[in-house]
Amino acid sequence: MLLSEYKSKELLAQYGVPIPAGRLARSAEEAEDNCARISAKKYVVKAQIAAGGRGLAGGIKFAATPSSVHDESEKLLGSKLVTEQTGRDGETVNAVYVEAAHDLKSQFFIAFALDSETGRPMLLASKDGGVEFEQRARMDAETVKTLVLDDDATGLGDFLTSLGMGAGAEAPVRAAAEAFVKNDMTLLEINPYAQASDGNWLAIDAKVALDTAAAFRHPEFDGFTAEQGLSDVESEAQKSNINLVRLDGNLGVIVNGAGLGLATNDMIVDAGGTPANFMDIRTTATSFDIARGVEILLKEPRVKALLLNVHGGGMTVCDTVAEGVAFAYSRSNRKPPCIARLAGVNASWGQQILEDRKVPVEVRDDMKSAIARAVELAGDV
Repeated sequence: MLLSEYKSKELLAQYGVPIPAGRLARSAEEAEDNCARISAKKYVVKAQIAAGGRGLAGGIKFAATPSSVHDESEKLLGSKLVTEQTGRDGETVNAVYVEAAHDLKSQFFIAFALDSETGRPMLLASKDGGVEFEQRARMDAETVKTLVLDDDATGLGDFLTSLGMGAGAEAPVRAAAEAFVKNDMTLLEINPYAQASDGNWLAIDAKVALDTAAAFRHPEFDGFTAEQGLSDVESEAQKSNINLVRLDGNLGVIVNGAGLGLATNDMIVDAGGTPANFMDIRTTATSFDIARGVEILLKEPRVKALLLNVHGGGMTVCDTVAEGVAFAYSRSNRKPPCIARLAGVNASWGQQILEDRKVPVEVRDDMKSAIARAVELAGDV
């Protein structure tokens, strides 16, 4: 679950991470009124969408006066913002965040993620923070340094000093690490993490992703789902216990497990194809939930074929997924070919269900051949 900037900052502030004064607005008039509640000499107006790259796409505007805040907000609200992370359709700006602008004398990048080898929090940091950080990082991977943290964050101070961060920088980073762990985040990114001209350190921009699998431990986050900025399609999938992200391709992907989903999409691209979506069927999904997720793909005219890649185990078994797929096909007027690779619990039973229910399916024993055939049927090679 990806939080918008203002929600990310609200959460971090609860742990002592310093943020600029700011307020959310859903109209230009509200944005102008908010200036009276923000003690600032100048302001920043930020489009609130669930994607990064807003600065380079014109989604962040500076304003010297409350009337300028009104004008900039009016231009942004209701507009479509297209960034590298939104896809070509972009996202509609339904709210802006009006914030006090600060003069910055240094900008850094920091982020927390889970280290895949140890399962511990890992700090990623760079002395080259700011709006062009991602481009610099792509050109030179060495610009980002990493530190795997133990319970006491041993060596954190020395690590930050080696990057050129001066006095006062460590405490907010420790606070951010605490927020990362206690809230079951999968990602926490602060860019820039900056020192203002008065010497104070601030999280100028922030992005938080929460682990939806840990949602049962955080009932306080239940209200966040409606504020994620998801498309109607993605919101509908969420309600059916499916994590789905629309992409620009023509090969629909049905997968259980986020890791398997990412690996599948990578292999599709390596094979010359273009996935139409990312999918992660949650362990709590029923066959009817899965059917609703598959129906979303079947309604997409650009989807020329479906790839079913499932490893049954735990609470998600192959026949449950196959039941959902078969039910979706039975209710759809579109019957694109389906390539299925089923492995694990009840794999043969799942295969039998697909064949008996007259799904136009071809079965493959391994991922590589299944993906190659699906890409071929989608018309990419």
